[in-house]
Amino acid sequence: MIFDESPLKNLTILVVDDELDILDAVEDELEMCFVHKASDYETALQYLLGYKYDIVILDVMGVNGFELLKVSVSQGFPTVIFTAYALTIDALKKSIQLGAVFFLPKDKLPELKDFLERLVRDRFRSNWMGFFERLGLYFTKHFGPDWKEKDKFFQEFEESITQGKKNDKFEK
Repeated sequence: MIFDESPLKNLTILVVDDELDILDAVEDELEMCFVHKASDYETALQYLLGYKYDIVILDVMGVNGFELLKVSVSQGFPTVIFTAYALTIDALKKSIQLGAVFFLPKDKLPELKDFLERLVRDRFRSNWMGFFERLGLYFTKHFGPDWKEKDKFFQEFEESITQGKKNDKFEK
């Protein structure tokens, strides 16, 4: 059987997390990439302002991830939120509003490569509907049944996606 080469091969990725073991685990998972690692806000900011990245992966807690998300998106870098402690509906909403391309729980680390490969194959276009479908059971377990239906933000967001609209209300 012939395996296709990963579309991640030789991409430059910045990973920001205050947990060194997470940084190392992500680097191991993405061994086909050039990975820069930062464990604090200041270092991450210097990297974001000094290099070009194909993908940026940010934790929220401990590194001021939402501020880094703003900078990363303003630099034009596709940015993924990768978090454990900030796994909340509000953090998910804020990630969408600030322009993250998706939001992945840290305990889904074994699926990170697959999600990123899909992102690259989709030419870095966010696919929130596919993302919600793929992680729907996971979020239902964490956020409760009908979590999207109970929140007007997600109803309107999904409607804007299905109608093919880009709405400033959802992405700044």
